[in-house]
Amino acid sequence: MFGNNKNEEGKTKSTGLITPTSANSLNSIVKGTTIEGTVRSESDIRIDGTIKGKLFCDSKIILGPSGKVEGEINCQNAVIEGAFEGTIQVKDTLIIKEKAVISGDVTTDKLIIASGAIFNVNCNMGGKKSNKPFVNAKAAAKELKPANKPSEKASPLG
Repeated sequence: MFGNNKNEEGKTKSTGLITPTSANSLNSIVKGTTIEGTVRSESDIRIDGTIKGKLFCDSKIILGPSGKVEGEINCQNAVIEGAFEGTIQVKDTLIIKEKAVISGDVTTDKLIIASGAIFNVNCNMGGKKSNKPFVNAKAAAKELKPANKPSEKASPLG
């Protein structure tokens, strides 16, 4: 009992900290909590509070209905129900729920967007980024339109 040199079950020998009991552990940032800075997680994380900064996760991020992230997210998978503004990189699947409000830049392999979601982003999907610059469709249409010179009359036959 007291003074016993045996390690307690679940503690590491080097630090005495309790190790996670499962690889599927869930971290949670509850409503009313605000974190500013960089957050790193090896397991799933659910955000119902606010993060201002960077969030790196080796697993899945769940941004709940009251959750808000302003900054950068880099993760394996993500489910967004709340508000996100910034840059998000999802290695596998990004799911946007109907109440979500997203703005910024999105890079993902697969994307699912529910009807009703607000999704105002620059989006790159399905692999490596293209080296071609983004061309606005309206600007491209203007460049293709031939310019009429004032001295020339357009022929009715074209």
